[in-house]
Formats: sequence, structure tokens, C-alpha cells
Amino acid sequence: MSKKKSIIVQGSILATAGFISRIIGLLYQAPLTGIIGDEGNGYYSTAYQIYSIVLLISSYSIPSAMSKIISQRLAVHEYRNAQRIFHCALIYVFVVGGVGTLFVFFGAPLLVDGYSIPVLRFFAPIIFIFGPLGVLRGYFQAHRTMVPTSVSQLVEQFLNAFVSVGAAYFLVKLAISRNGDESVKAMYGAIGSALGTGSGVVIALLFMLFVYNINRDSIKRKVIHDKHEDLGYREIFILLIMIVTPIVLSTAIYNFSNTLNYTLFSKIMTYSKEIPHNEVVTRLGVYSRKALVISNFPTSIAAAAAATIMPSISTYYAQKNYDSTEQMIKKVYRMINMIAIPSAVGLFALADPIIMLMFPQKSTLHEAGVLMQMLAITVVFYSISTVSNAILQGIGRVNIPAINAAIALVIQTVLLVVMLLYTDLGNKALAIVTIVYSFLMCVLNEHAVSKTLDMKYDIMKMYIIPTGASIAMGGVAFGIYKLFSMLLGMAMNREYFVNLISVAIAIFTGVIVYAIGMVRTKGVTETELLGFPKGTKLVRILKKTHIMKN
Repeated sequence: MSKKKSIIVQGSILATAGFISRIIGLLYQAPLTGIIGDEGNGYYSTAYQIYSIVLLISSYSIPSAMSKIISQRLAVHEYRNAQRIFHCALIYVFVVGGVGTLFVFFGAPLLVDGYSIPVLRFFAPIIFIFGPLGVLRGYFQAHRTMVPTSVSQLVEQFLNAFVSVGAAYFLVKLAISRNGDESVKAMYGAIGSALGTGSGVVIALLFMLFVYNINRDSIKRKVIHDKHEDLGYREIFILLIMIVTPIVLSTAIYNFSNTLNYTLFSKIMTYSKEIPHNEVVTRLGVYSRKALVISNFPTSIAAAAAATIMPSISTYYAQKNYDSTEQMIKKVYRMINMIAIPSAVGLFALADPIIMLMFPQKSTLHEAGVLMQMLAITVVFYSISTVSNAILQGIGRVNIPAINAAIALVIQTVLLVVMLLYTDLGNKALAIVTIVYSFLMCVLNEHAVSKTLDMKYDIMKMYIIPTGASIAMGGVAFGIYKLFSMLLGMAMNREYFVNLISVAIAIFTGVIVYAIGMVRTKGVTETELLGFPKGTKLVRILKKTHIMKN
């Protein structure tokens, strides 16, 4: 297997794991929401956003930074230095993670309001635990094996789902037995969901430690036979800080938008518009834990691709192998667009049916559907900007994503404040500024990548043909859904199952229409498909179904 193909295969492993993890994450949202309600989702989301931003600053960017630094050492067979960097990174995350945990726990009343405070405190210890997990994942990604990270993600999500639903159920029952009101029950349920998040991280860390222990002897043999000069620990820590800080800064700013948006929404709607706080939290829960969760689903593939290409692009670029760098970037972009564009159109066309499938609560069904239609376009923008972030970091332009994120953040924040104060858009304002932010990040990052690498894309194959095929797919899927929901509705009197069957048939038909559109318009060729993960099997299926000619 060639090195390039191996990279794509490893990327497909991580992407598949991310895809399955997102499916698990979506599946447990419905029973969880049934237990804790939209208000509980609001408390969870408010606390989770603060937890996320502190985690990003302290530990979350460590896998990307680690894979970049260690892969450069492994490329020149400096195994002992790679190991010394690994040990220093562990010390770094223990210190920074410990500070982050203490800050969140004791500073919770300053960071969030009301019933979100105890929820946030339950998140605090997870920040410390996540640090070594991130270091271990980055360590194995640098060795270009995504299997440990992929399996740990699946294990983490499985336990997260199981504990979140179970703990939320028992804690809500406990609140009821203590005669708690609806808001107290919602808070207890949100705490149960936070416990699920923590248990998932713990089991993932135990798994990664187990994998590292299995590989310890092999690692030691390489270290013993390494004759390169050792890097000093002071030099390593300076290197870590120099590499990690820009990545942390860009990632934190890139992801800070939701945290800032939720805070502004909560404060302005509660204090300026004088809307009851529990109602504000409920509207926030509908946006963040229904519409946003589903619209974020396809971007997991982009995130996996970004994690995979970081060490490879860093290595190729350092070796001045610009042709390989550009070829890899173009291939990843083509693969991402072929998934992101139809995903966006599909979410827009079947918004209400998909929301009904995942969250059958009728009171907020249409509200969540409209929000998801608005957010569908961000699937494309976020997918592209996530990959371009990794590209810029991989070629050493680590400050550019941070600058671009800061510019986009300022513009969207001003826009959000104006809309919340002077319009009655409510949580639709959150969707609008998310579109603006993702679009700006996409455009600014793409400009920087094209300028640095002087890359030229085939616009027709990269964007126009996938968009045309996706629009045709969306129209057919919507029509098929309406047809079958009408026919099945007359035959059976169970609304949920009618919707389930109709959505399944619509999606299946849509996939076929998209495949025909891409193949027959030469949007993708047989040679290109063979270069993708499972390409041989995919080509065989397309030929057997006569979508692709022999």
C-alpha cells in the first residue's frame, strides 16, 4: 500500500469512527430530551459551552499539536526525542488541565447563571482527565495509526450515551421524590447528562492507556537504538508552547463563537427583553441540542479528515514536497465536498421529518425544523473551514486561522447584538450569525491556503456539479417523502412509523439520484473513486447497479 493511499485509509477509519460516534450521539438525544426536556437541554448546553472553551484552551488541541510535533521527529527517525516530547506533553496537560478544572469549579457562578452552575461544576473534573487522553490520541496519530483513536471515540460515545440516559432518568426521579419543580428536574437531568460525558472520557482514557501499554516494548526498542542527539527538556517545553499556543488560540477562537452567542442570547433576552429565564433557556435548548446537533453531524467527517492530514501535510511541506502536499489537499477537498454539499441539501429538504424522527416532541418540532434549514448551509462552510484550518496549521501558518477566526467573531458578534436588541428573531438570530461566521471562516481560510500554496481548483468538479446533483437529489427526496407519507398515512395510523419509513425511502432514493448525477455528469470518475476509501467496492456496486458503465 502506498503512503498516500495509507493516509486516506487511515482517514477513512477515523471518519467512520466519527460518523458512528455522531450516530450514537444523535440516537440517545431523543430519549434524553424526553427525560430532561428542552429546558434541561438548555442548562446542559449553557454549561457545556463554557466547559468546551476551557477544554479547548487546556487540552483539546493537544492531539493536533502532538501529531504535528512528533510526526516531524518520527520522519527523521528521532524516536527518543519523540518519546521525550510525549512525556513533556503529559506534564503540560496535567498542569494546564488542573488549573482549568479549578477555574471552572470555583468560577462557575461568574461564568453561568442559575441552575447551569451545578451542571458546570460536574463538568470541571473532566477537563483534567481529558488532557492525558488527548496526548495519547495525538501520539498515535503522529504514528499514522488512527485505530486507537477511533476505537476510543466509539467506546467513549457508547458509555456516554448509556450513562447520560440512565443517570438523567434516575436523577430526575430523585428530583420528583423531593418535590422539585420543573426547573429543578431539568437541572438534575442535565447533571445526569454531564455525568455521561465524564464517564465516556474516563473509559476512553483507560482504553488508550491499555493500547500504549501493549506497544510499550516496541517503543522502547526503537528508543534504545536511536543515536540522535537528545533535545533538552527546556527546549521541548518551549517548542510545545510555541506550537500549541497558536493552535489553541485559533481553535479556541474558532469554537468560541457558540459560547459567546449563547451568553449574549441568555443575557440580552433575560435582562433587556425581560423574557423569563426558563423560557430563554428552553429556546436555547431547542436551537443547540436539536437543530445544531443534527446540522453538526456531517462535519464529523471533515474533522476526521483534518486530524488525519495534519501530520502528513506537515511532513510533506517540511520536505518541500509541494506536489504531494497539493495532491493530498485536493483529494481531501473533493471527498469533503462530495459529502458536505449533499448533506446540506438533504438536511434542508427533509428538515421537519428528520427532527420528528429524532425528537418527536411536537411543541417545538417546526421551530427546530426551521432552525435546521437555516443551519444546513453551515455544513458546507464548516466542513471546508475545518479542513483548511488543519492545512494552514500543517504548513506552518498557525497564526492565520486565529486571525481569521477573530475577524469573523467580531463581525458576527456585532450582528448578533443588533439583531437581539432591535428585532424579534429570537433563536433564529443565533442561526443567522452562525451562517455568517462559518461563511467568513471558509472564505478567509481558503484565500490564505490558495495564496500560500498557489493552488488552482477545478471549480466545476469541486463545487458546481456536486451542487447540481445535490439539488436534484433534494427535490426527489422531498417529493418521495411527501408521496410515501401520504400513502402510508392512509394505510396505517401511527405517525412516527409513517415518518420513519418515509424518511428511510426518501434518503435511499436520494442517495441513488445523487450517485447517478455525479457519475453521469463526470463529477467523479472511476479512477478518482478507486483512490477513495473502499473505492474498489464502491465502483463494483455502481457497475452492478448500472449507474456506472462497464
